[in-house]
Amino acid sequence: MPDPILLDGTATAQTIRAEVAGRVARLKAEFGVTVGLAAVLAGENPASVTYVKMKRRACEKAGIYSRAVEFGADATEEDIFSAVQALNADPAIHGILVQHPLPKGMDEYRILAEVSPDKDVDGIGRGSLGDLVKGDAAFVACTPAGMVELMDRYNLPIAGKHAVVIGRSVILGKPLALLLLNRNATVTVCHSRTVDLPRYIRDADIVCACVGKAEFITGEMLKPGAVVLDAGYNRVAGRTSDVGDCDYESCAQVASAITPVPGGVGPMTIATLLANTVKAAERSVGIVS
Repeated sequence: MPDPILLDGTATAQTIRAEVAGRVARLKAEFGVTVGLAAVLAGENPASVTYVKMKRRACEKAGIYSRAVEFGADATEEDIFSAVQALNADPAIHGILVQHPLPKGMDEYRILAEVSPDKDVDGIGRGSLGDLVKGDAAFVACTPAGMVELMDRYNLPIAGKHAVVIGRSVILGKPLALLLLNRNATVTVCHSRTVDLPRYIRDADIVCACVGKAEFITGEMLKPGAVVLDAGYNRVAGRTSDVGDCDYESCAQVASAITPVPGGVGPMTIATLLANTVKAAERSVGIVS
């Protein structure tokens, strides 16, 4: 097999961020609109705190106004609910992100359902997911949307291909499966109860690894020439960097195209969040794409 195409999420995300910055500037110049994104953070989950900071820095570079609404570990569900309602009514805010996971005991889906569909730039509210089922969602969950956008930017075909999605979470596996189905792929969703998982992987033209297990998928499982999209980020003792759900070295020997970890799917997630946010602002002034 020739060397696979390296699906460079870092470079692609930089291109998308530059495009977003141009659209942000246009909204300011032509409509007097400053694009605004608010993140609601409850508790002290270190990964969540870091992620919100990354998003704020990305917003600043793109010219997007960023606001963090932060609550301590003692916050109540009603505190978060009220904060979301206030942001829904705030004309300076075009996108609302409720950082998950929320503290234990909170009804996350109740809170997400309260986010206005016009501001659900994370794409995981009930309305957005329902629209995705219909095939006309304004906003799609950022990681799945970023994965498909990465394929598009490299002109990799989706229609008619057999895509196997390994994982069924509401924020990744399920919306990714729907997104691929809406693009006319034949989609198989596998999960922890799937019997003989390698059999399904061997039949896949597109393998989407969303399982959360370090180097779980190996090259010997793949169909020669498969496209491999690895959404996994796993800490492994003794390793200097995170690893994906796929064993990169063995999969790269078989795949026709593959995302690295890091530098593949991850950067696309934040770039897609920025693109969704500027899209929400554009829609607020009648620009619909």
